[in-house]
Amino acid sequence: MGKRSRQRQQQHQNRERDSRDNATWGAGYADIVKENKLFEHYYKELRLVPEGEFEQFMEAMREPLPATIRITGYKSHAKEILHCLKEKYFKDIQELEIDGQKIEAPQALCWYPDDQAWHTNMSRKIIRKSPLLEKFHQFLVSETESGNISRQEAVSMIPPLLMKIESHHKILDMCAAPGSKTAQLIEMLHADMDVPFPEGFVIANDVDNKRCYLLVHQAKRLNSPCIMVVNHDASCIPRLQIESDGKKDVLFYDRILCDVPCSGDGTMRKNIDVWKKWTTSNSLHLHGLQMRISVRGVEQLAVGGRMVYSTCSLNPIEDEAVIAALLEKGEGALELADCSADLPGLKWMPGVTSWKLMTKDGQWFSDWSEVPSSRHTQIRPTMFPPKDQEKLADMHLERCMRILPHHQNTGGFFVAVLVKKAPMPWNKRNPRLRKDVPSSSAAQTEASPAASTPADAARLPESVEGEEGDPERKVGEEAEEEASKGASLPQETSAKQEACGLIPPVSRPPPMKKMRLFGYKEDPFVFLTGEDPVFTSIQSFYDLSPDFPKLNVLTRTHEGKKRHLYMVSKELRNVLQNNSERLKVINTGVKVWSRNSDGEEFGCAFRLAQEGIYTLQPYIRSRIIKVSVEDIKVLLTQENPFLSKLEEDAHTQAKKLNMGSIVLKYIPNPSNPAEPQCSIQLCGWRGKTSIRAFVPRNERYHYLRMLGVEVFRDKQGGQGQKQRDGDKEEGKEEVEKVTEEEDDVAAAAAAAGNEGELDLENGSENGSTQPKTEGGSQGTSS
Repeated sequence: MGKRSRQRQQQHQNRERDSRDNATWGAGYADIVKENKLFEHYYKELRLVPEGEFEQFMEAMREPLPATIRITGYKSHAKEILHCLKEKYFKDIQELEIDGQKIEAPQALCWYPDDQAWHTNMSRKIIRKSPLLEKFHQFLVSETESGNISRQEAVSMIPPLLMKIESHHKILDMCAAPGSKTAQLIEMLHADMDVPFPEGFVIANDVDNKRCYLLVHQAKRLNSPCIMVVNHDASCIPRLQIESDGKKDVLFYDRILCDVPCSGDGTMRKNIDVWKKWTTSNSLHLHGLQMRISVRGVEQLAVGGRMVYSTCSLNPIEDEAVIAALLEKGEGALELADCSADLPGLKWMPGVTSWKLMTKDGQWFSDWSEVPSSRHTQIRPTMFPPKDQEKLADMHLERCMRILPHHQNTGGFFVAVLVKKAPMPWNKRNPRLRKDVPSSSAAQTEASPAASTPADAARLPESVEGEEGDPERKVGEEAEEEASKGASLPQETSAKQEACGLIPPVSRPPPMKKMRLFGYKEDPFVFLTGEDPVFTSIQSFYDLSPDFPKLNVLTRTHEGKKRHLYMVSKELRNVLQNNSERLKVINTGVKVWSRNSDGEEFGCAFRLAQEGIYTLQPYIRSRIIKVSVEDIKVLLTQENPFLSKLEEDAHTQAKKLNMGSIVLKYIPNPSNPAEPQCSIQLCGWRGKTSIRAFVPRNERYHYLRMLGVEVFRDKQGGQGQKQRDGDKEEGKEEVEKVTEEEDDVAAAAAAAGNEGELDLENGSENGSTQPKTEGGSQGTSS
């Protein structure tokens, strides 16, 4: 691309970004008027809004959406961050007035547990552009990047809370990007920070290959060994196998989040262009996809498990209609859970039991029998409420929850919680057992597409992947054809009759859909054996405990030297090893060691990685230096301090160690409440006469704030960061891109070339850039 073309593209992107920023708070999108007569007519007629409140509802829809933040709950640092927010930043901004707008004091969301979610009337643009809020802005950006805060819409926080996650749950997030809800799920798995490897895991899926890389970025901020990002069409996501007691078994999930694609009319407060684009056709077009995804979800749900179905749409065609159709197809296998007491303080409207359809030209239909045959391809029977009033009453659709914007100054949202009481009926009628699946799982084994290309296949351009000559594709097609036989044959003769309304719908899964894979082929995931020679030096250098799970360590290459070593939980290892031909895995695991070419002369070729230190440290029994608050301040504000700058206790410990990678560990002192009351663990390097911390820039800022050190980018000259950090507005905006839900696609595209791994520890993104030779040159530096 030529220079002028790049400049034009950059100018266009800047204009788009400015438009978005202004639009969020009503100052931009001059050509978009917040009026849509069809929208108003439709929702007035449906009467979803309580009597006398419709004008309030519409006024709220035209108002900008409050900025909301959520503190990462599972980390022991959450209380420290909350204290920092309350006592410093919130107090500083309470009495401000900017551009004629009085800044209100941030308020905790009354329904979110432990004061860990807050909202304010400050716009994103004001936070970023106002000099008076510069410190608060930098705090938000760096804490978001280090995974301690998420900027997330309030209603988006609801579904994970209703899932009631426990540390042993196996969780599937079917449509996960951009990843804010996925992050919540990971947090809940790690509620107990003393357990480095929870028994449960999260498999986060998205159909869009580029958005998967944003998902990777969001998930990697939390440094969990229990997350896997995969790239599949959720409506035909493959059935997975796991090994249990030496036999192959089918993987059923304890919890499933089904946050389906929707028309998004609940997001008009932040996505201004929805006003212009909204039409009733959007819901009609999406209903079928929403049905296929949700049916695939309940198929993969374990008996006794919970699936949360959610949309950011207020339209019953996308909401109650899908739930009612699921319940009807389930024939008693599914039940709507009563969640009325789960989130005290949250205002919501019960689900409706009657609704009707309107076409974009204003024609209404109250029943399938009224729909002319010419519209049967667009309008489906499942879009209408069940006719049988007794059956309708038994569904308890009033247990669905619809959040209206004017009730608590939020976006619009719909959520329903389904509990699986028994296997789905079509699975009992048409059981399909793999030869190696034990009979204990026969009742739940289901027809499922099991086609994918192996994760370790060579990287091919998109135009070559999946062609007829590809033997991997043939295997996939055969598996898919076999999978479709059992469930589809009894239904073929009646499918057309049902579509025309001649017979009532019968319980069955949706028609099978061929799986298509896009994007790059990922590097393979190669697990190390317990006898791998790489462990010889690592074991002796770090004195790993005997219970260290060597088999959970993996790398991303079959050939050459191993550059990075990662760890996953035992359960995710089980999934990976038994489904390499079914899954397209984008990323998994947390980095625990990185190769240091010059480290061999000090006894080990691998240094510790900060990302995985909290996972790995419980197994390390040597090379640990216990440090004080003052020691951490020195290590994080000076690039290469002499050993003598440490306090006496840490200095003595450091002198006893040979050169090489170390753990710097702070243990809180309960008798001194003025100091942080949470453990801090940092990766470091013991040089010949000096010591240093290998910590990414934003994490440095995070820890320094916890220790009460004023952190402001313009004043970080001691670290030589001023120029490298870049005070240019453009640079700051790029950092922000990946932290805001509405900017996900642009950020994902930028990340797509990184092979699923965003290495924040190396290069100029850090406060501690690594020396050319991590061992020799550093060992002699002062």
